[in-house]
Amino acid sequence: MANISDITRDESMLRGPLARKGYDWWWHSFTAENAETGEKKPFYVEFFTCNPARAQDEPVIVWNRPDLQEAGVLPSYLMVNVGFWGEDHGQLHRFFAWKDVDLQPDAPYHIAAADCSCSETHTEGSICVTPEEAAAHPEWMSDAGEISWNLDIRKEIAFHVGYGASKFFRRINAFEMFWHAEGMKSRFSGEIVLNGVKHLVKPETCNGYADKNWGGDFTSPWVWLSSNNLTSKRTGKKLENSVFNIGGGRPKIYCLALNRKLLGEFYYEGKDYEFNFSKFWTLSGTKFRGWETEDEVRWHVVQTTLRYKLDTRISCKKKDMLNINYEAPTGLKRHNRLWNGGNGTGVLRLYKRSLFGKDKLIDVVHAEGIGCEYGEYDK
Repeated sequence: MANISDITRDESMLRGPLARKGYDWWWHSFTAENAETGEKKPFYVEFFTCNPARAQDEPVIVWNRPDLQEAGVLPSYLMVNVGFWGEDHGQLHRFFAWKDVDLQPDAPYHIAAADCSCSETHTEGSICVTPEEAAAHPEWMSDAGEISWNLDIRKEIAFHVGYGASKFFRRINAFEMFWHAEGMKSRFSGEIVLNGVKHLVKPETCNGYADKNWGGDFTSPWVWLSSNNLTSKRTGKKLENSVFNIGGGRPKIYCLALNRKLLGEFYYEGKDYEFNFSKFWTLSGTKFRGWETEDEVRWHVVQTTLRYKLDTRISCKKKDMLNINYEAPTGLKRHNRLWNGGNGTGVLRLYKRSLFGKDKLIDVVHAEGIGCEYGEYDK
């Protein structure tokens, strides 16, 4: 069973070696409604932490500073990163030195700096970046704009990846990048105000998602796909107790790269269909492709176990997406075309496999409001 809550995996993981060279983030994405027009718009709120053991009196950003990189200086800060998707897409970043951060690292976690805070059940804060500041500080990797938010969070369905993120493997930092989705289906409520326009976040329409990643570096290729805004084509009805989540790329165990591996979970009306390469006894396999056309980013993922198969085809219009910006804890910025969106659409085909004859189609599911990501390191 993959739907297992474990908030210890949401603890701050920047301890031991990862305190000196590591990142950890808490991510939340959701759809809000314009308070006046009712128009829907997807947002995300992320608290990104980096290298606390290298803290200085001010946030340390080094990706565009060759002099600091040559001196061996590594980044150190809390970055509050809030973004929005659509034709007016953007990302707003606010940095804090570690001395200004209040962190409760153990479960249930809590992190706060100035008026920005985040926990298992609530997040709030504000960011304001003027056009002049954005132009003067390219190291912030931020657009210009103003945003504030106040949201309650209720996490309902978890994606528990199994022993790969267990305490033992976390303690020895076996993987370069870890993942846990405590709220792959979540309900948010509250409001978010973007450039003076209020948007309401409602539990029944938010299509909410919450996860975290941590480790010593990022992966390439980088894949993420998830939504709980799903409709059965077999019955024509909305699937109220369903969500899918796919992520990964090229995981590394110490120096060994496991090429093109994804973790996946389709929670279909209360039943788990898990595709997890680390659970070798399920004979899980994955084939995937991500690519760009002139106007879209597309994904095709085929995941199998001995008993089931999930064929997922997703697309998202580039005009609705952004190239999300991260500095790795190494001080390098190797992902400069990491497509990130919240308006993806697609189709999932779920089959029961047959050893003899044709696989049996369980359902064809239409998905909307898909959180989606694809990118590879610069060559």
